[in-house]
Amino acid sequence: MSHLLISAAHKSSGKTTVSIGLTAALRSMGKQVQTFKKGPDYIDPMWLGRAANRHCYNLDFYTMQESEIVSKFEQHMVDAEIGLIEGNKGLYDGLDLDGSNSNAALANLLGAPVVLVIDSRGMTRGIAPLVLGYQQFDKDINIQGVIFNQVGGSRHESKLRAILEHYTDVRVLGAIHKDEKLNIDERHLGLIPSNEENHADQKIRYIEQRIQEQVDLDQLISISNSAKAPTRTANITLENKQATSKSIKIGIFRDEAFGFYYPDDLESMQQYGAQIIEINSLHDTHLPEIDGLFIGGGFPETQMQAMHANAALRAAVKEAIENGLPTYAECGGLMYLSRSISWKDEKYDMADVIQGDIIMENTPQGRGYIQLQETTQHPWDSNRKLETVFAHEFHYSRLSNLDAHYDYAYKVLRGTGIDGAHDGLIYKNLLANYGHLRNTSSHEWVKRFIDFINSKKSTRQPMALSS
Repeated sequence: MSHLLISAAHKSSGKTTVSIGLTAALRSMGKQVQTFKKGPDYIDPMWLGRAANRHCYNLDFYTMQESEIVSKFEQHMVDAEIGLIEGNKGLYDGLDLDGSNSNAALANLLGAPVVLVIDSRGMTRGIAPLVLGYQQFDKDINIQGVIFNQVGGSRHESKLRAILEHYTDVRVLGAIHKDEKLNIDERHLGLIPSNEENHADQKIRYIEQRIQEQVDLDQLISISNSAKAPTRTANITLENKQATSKSIKIGIFRDEAFGFYYPDDLESMQQYGAQIIEINSLHDTHLPEIDGLFIGGGFPETQMQAMHANAALRAAVKEAIENGLPTYAECGGLMYLSRSISWKDEKYDMADVIQGDIIMENTPQGRGYIQLQETTQHPWDSNRKLETVFAHEFHYSRLSNLDAHYDYAYKVLRGTGIDGAHDGLIYKNLLANYGHLRNTSSHEWVKRFIDFINSKKSTRQPMALSS
């Protein structure tokens, strides 16, 4: 099983751009490349998946058990020739002092050799102690190669190569020279989502060409071939994903505004028997015949004028939820269902289901891992044992001016949620939160949502299709 982990000394070293280029270049060589992203992230995986022409999957110690990470990795590597795992932050960075959830820990768990992407701006001889220190810090981590990024020119490259070859045994796989065209514009949390980038394929192709010219891909493949088998750990207990007895249709918003969905969550929906129907919030003027609605995250503020102009769909969504349509909304979905969105001195009406207004701020209002405690008001299987949910949030918006009293499905133990104390606003059969859930062995939210839809299906009136 050939695979490797792309990491860095610190965040913003360019490892995402390099990973995108490597993926595209390997694919152009005829390789079936399976990509993975460490940690919670939607945006980088969208680019990696586009470059590989197959879904990228997240591997995350916070929401997944180690055995689940190994199982997920092996499952998606079955028909791949090479696996590329992009780390997050720096190689040894993580939540815990012992590094148990770091990129290094993931490399160790999966038996992956490590390639470091190093931002070399302003560095020459200092590159040697940096790499030597990373090797010595944890000798169980197999750092096999280095790719220099942001190199100042051929003279700078020659110095860097000579220094590393003299002082270390780490292979120099390439040197990527400074090039503003390699940059992908940033917004809020990272890279612009590839589903919104009009020239994403052209951008990927350009990055690929520069990687082909400046990185030794044969050496990279050789390093990936030295990977060891993943560490075997205790098996996890996952509920059998059997098709439900009642066929259901779940609509999801997917367009320039909404694209933050974990592919394995949607795959789980299908494995449970649900049919997924995509809805475009900008152009579709009515809801299709559906039994449930899932509106994920994204950047709806960038499309708020177009969503406001599509009054017919906003009215249809409001009517359906008022009539009891089981609906789950995360972050961007919560924003769409609010009364209005205000951003950059502009304000536009939204679906007006949640009696509150979204205000976009210039700084993060909630960012990172969160921990939620379910309340007795949770609408999905409320009679079951209340769970502690490990999830994540990333939002620059806040919900203000709530005009009604709402029940909440979660108490916030860590993070921000809607008001610092609660998340998971409940209204009729709607659950809306800032937290992003992942369908894992410890929290199988997909089955619970589908069971909830089924429990409501027989009591709801058929949807009236409006145009």
